[in-house]
Amino acid sequence: MNKEKQRGLSTTAIHAGYHCDPLTGALATPIYQTSTFVFSSTEEGARRFAGEEAGYIYSRLGNPTVTVLEEKMAALEKAEAGLAFASGMAAVSAILLALVKTGDHILGTKGLYGCTYGLLNLLQDRFQVSYSLCDMTDEASIRQMLQPTTRVIYVETPINPTMELVDLQLVAKIAREIGAAVVVDNTFMSPYLQRPIEHGADIVIHSATKFIGGHGDVIAGVAVGPKAIMDSIRLTTQKDIGGILAPFDAYLLIRGLKTLGVRMDRHCENGMQVARFLHSHPKVAAVYYPGLPDFPQYDLACRQMDGFGGLLAFELKGGMEAGIRMMNNVHLCKRAVSLGDVDSLIQHPASMTHSVVPAEERAKMGITDGLVRLSVGIEDIADILEDLDTALSFA
Repeated sequence: MNKEKQRGLSTTAIHAGYHCDPLTGALATPIYQTSTFVFSSTEEGARRFAGEEAGYIYSRLGNPTVTVLEEKMAALEKAEAGLAFASGMAAVSAILLALVKTGDHILGTKGLYGCTYGLLNLLQDRFQVSYSLCDMTDEASIRQMLQPTTRVIYVETPINPTMELVDLQLVAKIAREIGAAVVVDNTFMSPYLQRPIEHGADIVIHSATKFIGGHGDVIAGVAVGPKAIMDSIRLTTQKDIGGILAPFDAYLLIRGLKTLGVRMDRHCENGMQVARFLHSHPKVAAVYYPGLPDFPQYDLACRQMDGFGGLLAFELKGGMEAGIRMMNNVHLCKRAVSLGDVDSLIQHPASMTHSVVPAEERAKMGITDGLVRLSVGIEDIADILEDLDTALSFA
């Protein structure tokens, strides 16, 4: 594990993007709760609209509080520039709409988040942008699914909710050969544990609702990548569709980022202990967690990530009914979708986050009806384990 980079990332999360206000000395980033900005002259306004002078015009086009968040996220992901959005799906939508046109093809990882899957279907049905879902665990499978019109390779790693990994360096190599862009959803790991651009990705997306915010009190999305692409998206799909982030929500994310390092360390520590507990439990049939040595892609996890995170999935020997009984008897863990919260959250993908995906497609993705996903929080580990142990007695 690369501890030097982790220490640097924690400092970056706290300090990047903002310097104390020279007029007031405010340590915390101010919330610029304004819709528009006043120009000192007509000529200044004209220069800003023409792009000849830096400065703010209207908060849909940029806001000082939001800029701090964008610069922090770009610095953490080692990207040139960032954009903040009103939700993770607003970020996904803006990026894909900016990168493809009618007749193009998107190749995605199997097991995509349900709403991303829904967006791909919408693009295909309404705008004739085709897509395929691929097992990206080996090179032959990826190459077999490429088309002459493939413009984007869209990757989730780990894949939600099976925790299967994708070798980002391999995908980037293939994409460069065909001139396609690699877009990576890095929500499950955060930049503290994984930085896809270091492995060859072009654009990285986050549902900032999750680990970036970390406290379950904001909905947001972030995308980072080359400045030229981010600038173009800011002035096209973000500006014209309008999925922009509010200044107060940006403030909450900036505050959340300041504790990203300590939270992720605790998520990793707790996640490993929960995975080991479940792995040895007599009622558990399988545990999917990259940090377990018998995880099929354990070596890739060690090479590609700086930690194993707080997300895992598991199946009970009693199948779906046992899983329902178990989930209905947790008390500390909360039955809720989302992830990356300080609270431990447990959910059933087949009936919740992936219910939009047809059953036969879910089966291909490895999402069985009995699969349970657990986002391990930062509570005391003894309390988490006691809650799970008690609930499992009902399975």
